[in-house]
Amino acid sequence: MLMDIRGNSTVSNWLEMLFCCPGFHALFLHKVAHKLHSLDIPVIPRLVSHFGRFLTGIEIHPGAKIAKRVFINHGMGVVIGETTVIGDNVTIYQGVTLGGTGKETGKRHPTIGNNVVIGAGAKVLGSINIGDNVEIIAGSIVLRDIPANRTVLGIPGRTIFRKQDTLESLQHEVIPDLEAQVIQVLFNRIKDLEREIEQLQQGFSSAESYLTPNNKQKSVFSDAANLLIEEFLDGAGI
Repeated sequence: MLMDIRGNSTVSNWLEMLFCCPGFHALFLHKVAHKLHSLDIPVIPRLVSHFGRFLTGIEIHPGAKIAKRVFINHGMGVVIGETTVIGDNVTIYQGVTLGGTGKETGKRHPTIGNNVVIGAGAKVLGSINIGDNVEIIAGSIVLRDIPANRTVLGIPGRTIFRKQDTLESLQHEVIPDLEAQVIQVLFNRIKDLEREIEQLQQGFSSAESYLTPNNKQKSVFSDAANLLIEEFLDGAGI
């Protein structure tokens, strides 16, 4: 039985992989096309790539560099650009694009590290680096470098887990909603500001009492809120 890097069952035997696994077909044809491309043979590598796309629905440019034990699951709609580099033990699901932004020259596609999972429909765009042991959640759009040992979610992609969290521990049904958290923090802050204004209107002494250093709970909440908002905006590149 063959499995992806997270241990999920994919195909039950080698015959099934040989005849019924489009990801295997696409990668095999890519090896042929890449070898011809590296020998500077014109046209034929692109023809092999084009045939692979026709056969499998997976488009891999002959120039892309793909290491060992890469698995394309389902695969329909996967696009891998010319200067893409993919490390070992990478799992790619359907609809993934490893492409450019249209602004770069030279190295214009992403470099993917080892032990990476890229979920269905995710887009990784530009000459960026994705570190080892990264998981990109389905539907995310990643436009910036991602350090190792991160789980990324959203548009644009933001880190939601790091360091001690592993790919195996990720539970998709409990993925946090970062936008909702930040909106809640901002809503609570507005309520606090309204309360302060109300007390200021009632008199300076009342406002001074409310803002004393003894009100530690408010200070801690403000620090936590500031940190959450700063991380959210930094993840968006703002």
